[in-house]
Amino acid sequence: MAKDVIIACDFASKQQTLDFLDRFEGGRKPFVKIGMELFYAEGPDIVREIKRRGHPIFLDLKLHDIPNTVRKAMKVLSGLDVDMCNVHAAGTVEMMRAAVEGLTRADGTRPLLIAVTQLTSTSEERMQQELLIGASINDTIVKYAQNAREAGLDGVVCSPLEAAMVKDACGQDFVTVTPGIRFADAAADDQVRITTPARAREIGADYIVVGRPVTAAPDPVAAYQRCLLEFLNI
Repeated sequence: MAKDVIIACDFASKQQTLDFLDRFEGGRKPFVKIGMELFYAEGPDIVREIKRRGHPIFLDLKLHDIPNTVRKAMKVLSGLDVDMCNVHAAGTVEMMRAAVEGLTRADGTRPLLIAVTQLTSTSEERMQQELLIGASINDTIVKYAQNAREAGLDGVVCSPLEAAMVKDACGQDFVTVTPGIRFADAAADDQVRITTPARAREIGADYIVVGRPVTAAPDPVAAYQRCLLEFLNI
């Protein structure tokens, strides 16, 4: 199974994003995440432009709606040449199955489809008190992951701290994409359930998503290379 470092390109405009990616010209083309802010600002053309430059893309829009709406939205997204996209697992097994159906092209191919279990900014206390989910956060994440596997998805987004238990519950081939990555000497910012690239590798994460530790670094290329070294040993 492929493993990689994904850079979260959470920029407000096409120009900021392309200026950032220009720094990597002539070297390894990073796997990049395009989230809501950039996609809503620039639309699908930004996806096409980044793909044209040779970058693998995780389109992080976290669809969560009634099954029919998600099916139709995924059918639209299937026309973009992305490598990975996602939904919220809280949308139910039925919704996730509809997402798979919509994303699958006429030739049977589709990008990797993963489901968000619980956001890495969510603590167990908030989950229980504000969302009224009475189970522990670990039990909730495992159940959501099992639902995603039942629906035919390829994996889940979870914190790196939960990657091992997700694989224990769903199998080693079930993909874990893990945000909440910080270097040991960096601030946590607004993330709660976090760890380092090296520890994520030890736990068994397949992909790590790294945002501000790379994008806000004085030397983003060096920070990215540090991630590659700590997570992939390259």
